[in-house]
Amino acid sequence: MKTRVGIINVTGYAGSELARLLYRHPEVEITCVTGRSAAGQSLAEVFPHLADMDMPIAAELDDVNVAFSALPQVASAEACISALKAGAKVIDISADFRLKDPAEYQQWYKAVHPAPELLCEAVYGLTELYRPQVAKANLIANPGCFPTGVLLALAPALKEGIIGEDIIIDSKSGISGAGRTLGMMYHFCEANENVLAYSVDGHRHLPEMVQELRAINPAISPKVTFLPHLIPMTRGILSSCYAPLAKDMTKEQVRELYCTSYKGEPFVRVVAAPPQTKQTQANNYCLIYPTVDPRTNRLIVISCLDNLVKGAAGEAIQNMNIMLGLPETMGLEGLAVYP
Repeated sequence: MKTRVGIINVTGYAGSELARLLYRHPEVEITCVTGRSAAGQSLAEVFPHLADMDMPIAAELDDVNVAFSALPQVASAEACISALKAGAKVIDISADFRLKDPAEYQQWYKAVHPAPELLCEAVYGLTELYRPQVAKANLIANPGCFPTGVLLALAPALKEGIIGEDIIIDSKSGISGAGRTLGMMYHFCEANENVLAYSVDGHRHLPEMVQELRAINPAISPKVTFLPHLIPMTRGILSSCYAPLAKDMTKEQVRELYCTSYKGEPFVRVVAAPPQTKQTQANNYCLIYPTVDPRTNRLIVISCLDNLVKGAAGEAIQNMNIMLGLPETMGLEGLAVYP
């Protein structure tokens, strides 16, 4: 019997991407999808590309084994609490369970967390770092799209203690990362042929990055400068990460360290040339290119991924597979769409 899954808020970009990927998953059946503004409509009306699913959009979640919440933060926490009480395993794609400190959550998200006792219970769902914990979890905090690429880029260097604490991260994101909410900066005439830096005073993903970087190597207290940029493309994030080397290492030695660290990981590839976002479009891979600037003795790591797949829906399904004891790659074997 297939596992019954439900998607809370299928009408966002992450929710619709979940539906697209889960529809072909051989071991699960989507039995319920919800949407706050589209309740009562059919999925085909809202998303014609999902017409083959032929199901209504409900107002409330039915009885399911696994619930994915693609609601915005704050609203998502309440939906997740309800699904947990109903006995479902829950994967939250919002930021509601990523931060362990409720005071920090309130500072960055301007709301009191409705269930602070669950923050320590939730497992941070970066599979490559927390696979054993994910397998036993009932509540997964799916990582943010920026932190996924950044943490995978820096984890091997931090684990081995080869970098200092001063870390600079420059990220470029496609417009779908902002969701479907309307905003002046996302209009075609504003975004086209334009690049802009935003959240210069602090992006909400910054405390998540710092929390997890510290967890990778508690002996290092990273000082992180993170600056995201919006660029005129639909999907993709490319992050360039810089940190001073704590010991002399060649490019070849750093590359060998990364290849060893990610050996056997199905969705992380250490590549031989700087990666491009098109190389990850619509698939669940994170491509990583580590190198060294010998003039400044600085580590440079470039990573890229699809923000809607490895940065959201695909990573959530990867977590679900592990939680259910299924092959980790199941339903996620698709290659990149090119060009």
